[in-house]
Amino acid sequence: MEEKFYEKGLHFQCQQCSHCCRSEPGYVYLSRSDLTKLLQWANLNSEQFIEKYCRFVPYYDGTEVLCLLEKPGYDCIFWKNGGCTAYPARPLQCSTYPFWTFLMKSREMWDEESKSCPGINQGALHGKEEIEHCMRVYNANVPLRKGEI
Repeated sequence: MEEKFYEKGLHFQCQQCSHCCRSEPGYVYLSRSDLTKLLQWANLNSEQFIEKYCRFVPYYDGTEVLCLLEKPGYDCIFWKNGGCTAYPARPLQCSTYPFWTFLMKSREMWDEESKSCPGINQGALHGKEEIEHCMRVYNANVPLRKGEI
């Protein structure tokens, strides 16, 4: 069995640069658990929350899925004054970064991501078990499809 490039762990420490939260277009997909946490945080019902903070976007399988809005300039709807206003309820996609399955496929993918994230290869060492846990959580976090809400 081939050894994974992260077998001995990887260093990552968020540098709070907010690059992953702004300045480039992207999608933050919301699962049922993400939506539930965010509804409690915002003290809104689903209809109110979705109208104020969300949009439906095309997904890989041809369906439309729930996603956070972006402000002009591509900032996340929850990014303000240098940070995430919804941090305690942030989506699992955000909290598992950078240990996403596709970034863990190869050292090359990891190194490519490090060009846009100054926290990669810095700070705390995250072990193989923690990395694989994040990958399982990321994979299980299925976005809500239109009509499932």
